Amino acid sequence: MQRILIEKGNVVTVNDEGNVYSPGYVYIEDDKIAAVGAGDAPEELRSKATLIKDASLMAVMPGMVNCHTHLFQTFLRGLADDKPLLDWLATAIWPVARKLTGEDARLAAKLGLIENLRSGATSVIDHQYIHTEPANDDGVCRAAEEMGMRFLLSYAWADMDYHEDLILTQEHVLKEAERIYKTWHGKADGRIRFEFGPLIPWGCTDETMLKTYALAKEWGVGTQIHVAETKTEVDMNLEKRGNRHIEWLADLGILGPDVQLVHSVWLDDHELDLVKEHGAVIVHCAVSNMYLASGAARISKMHKMGIPVALATDGPGSNNNQDMMETLKTTALLAKLSTLDAMAVLPEDVLWMACRDGSKAFGQPDLIGSLEVGKKADIVLVDLDSPFAMPVHKVPSALVYNLGSCAVDTVLVDGKILMEDKEIKVVDEKAVLAEAREACARLFERAGVVVE
Repeated sequence: MQRILIEKGNVVTVNDEGNVYSPGYVYIEDDKIAAVGAGDAPEELRSKATLIKDASLMAVMPGMVNCHTHLFQTFLRGLADDKPLLDWLATAIWPVARKLTGEDARLAAKLGLIENLRSGATSVIDHQYIHTEPANDDGVCRAAEEMGMRFLLSYAWADMDYHEDLILTQEHVLKEAERIYKTWHGKADGRIRFEFGPLIPWGCTDETMLKTYALAKEWGVGTQIHVAETKTEVDMNLEKRGNRHIEWLADLGILGPDVQLVHSVWLDDHELDLVKEHGAVIVHCAVSNMYLASGAARISKMHKMGIPVALATDGPGSNNNQDMMETLKTTALLAKLSTLDAMAVLPEDVLWMACRDGSKAFGQPDLIGSLEVGKKADIVLVDLDSPFAMPVHKVPSALVYNLGSCAVDTVLVDGKILMEDKEIKVVDEKAVLAEAREACARLFERAGVVVE
């Protein structure tokens, strides 16, 4: 049995009481947290430990959950700067995506998961909507398996009014979803899971929505969907269906704790009441919403209403990175700016969103999201001994406002060290970067895309 003791650190538990132990310790047995406490670790734990990790001048925090990204977009970052959402899709995403192969998807995902790992995300939800060949979905799952991270494949689909090469029939969606579910759900010691990901309201028929949600209920998995990202999309739904996005989902009976509502920028008060009533989870993508000029979600109001608000980077095509440390600060600042309220959200609130509300979106609130006995040993050590942060008066404040991904020092998932002393341990990082560059060049050549 592996027994790891992390001691002398500033332990940010993100538990219900918000305990921060400075100093404190975390003791791990195999893949679970077996003890957490303040002060010096008991000698009994020190004597049993097979590895003792000195976390002096470090923050010890739960691994964050990046609750929405599109990993294939690592190959597309920076292609369509300064364009609104619908123009960005047409000029950057669709032309290249239609030529994506399974091996491209694996390498793009592996690159993106390294990026997530380096920024303190131990769990990732990939809203994967490029199915030009079945191997694409297998490729991203293989990448997660190789990286040792916790991963949720949200099988995204559109069956109307989308790019003709990317539209799927209902029969295809149901058949392929079942194949992926049977192949990957629960694999890699349970780290890899499946859920449904209807893409956007304007691309999904009511009939297929109902069929996939029925299957999700039968299989005990979640559903993730983009909603109200832009005002234009809400207006499209009003014109076509006569209701707003959340009203549409509520009318279909597709709202609940198993539903993740990505973006949710343009929700009115009635829609927020519906979200609260049904217990659905909001996924907030602050950087992407700013990048595409989509607007600012009302996360302060959501937070006060008790609506879970998880955090995400969105895909690197509209960010242009997957830096969860950057997401922490941006979330706080956008909330302050959009409300003109300096107290809109506090550092502790932001960490709660990134960890605890993230665990709800991920569908495993009892397993991840805080440093508590019995939870999975998904743990991040962040270097506080930095000119960007010292002197550290409040550790949560330093994590949210001072430090970036370069300060992430060590990352564990399931008690296994995936990164230590800022070095990725599970793959040859430089080799992955080289492979990704070469694969991307070949992809662009096949797609006939020239970067000017």
